[in-house]
Amino acid sequence: MVSRSEKENLLKQKSVVIWLTGLSGAGKTTLATGLEKALFTKGFITKILDGDQLRSGINANLGFTDQDRQENIRRVAEISRLFIECGVICIDSFISPTTVMRQTARQIIGSENFIEIYLKASLEVCEQRDPKGLYKSARKGEILNFTGIGSSYEIPLSPDLVIDTVKYSIDESLEICLETIIPRITTG
Repeated sequence: MVSRSEKENLLKQKSVVIWLTGLSGAGKTTLATGLEKALFTKGFITKILDGDQLRSGINANLGFTDQDRQENIRRVAEISRLFIECGVICIDSFISPTTVMRQTARQIIGSENFIEIYLKASLEVCEQRDPKGLYKSARKGEILNFTGIGSSYEIPLSPDLVIDTVKYSIDESLEICLETIIPRITTG
């Protein structure tokens, strides 16, 4: 078999998982998309894994109970590990609301391959943004166990990076991310 390092050498990059966590509406998907575009223009090969994307496919059989959420994150981490073994940089955009879930992902992927970025935004701001109308539905009782309303979000204790998406624009947030990520994925 061709080794991960041989694939990374071919792609001229070090593969990692960039794990974006935060409440719905904190900017995870927006930042993931911006990161992918910015990294692509710099010559890096990436793959975005997003909660909505996976829940409409491989994780379509999972609900939002604590057990189902844990399984969702476990599957995402296993898929991410496969991508990094191929030398691809994986950008994961998942609420991943508990410390245990994020620790599980880090353990499966490997700490040396895992960059945890917490996108900080208050519940009030996320509800105002509410890009998918999910908070409104949760407040009406149409969505049970919605993170921030019917289910809690545990703020990461020691992420690699915290970005306050209320304080910083998407462009500023992207620059902050790139400053942390580029040294970890550059070869030579």
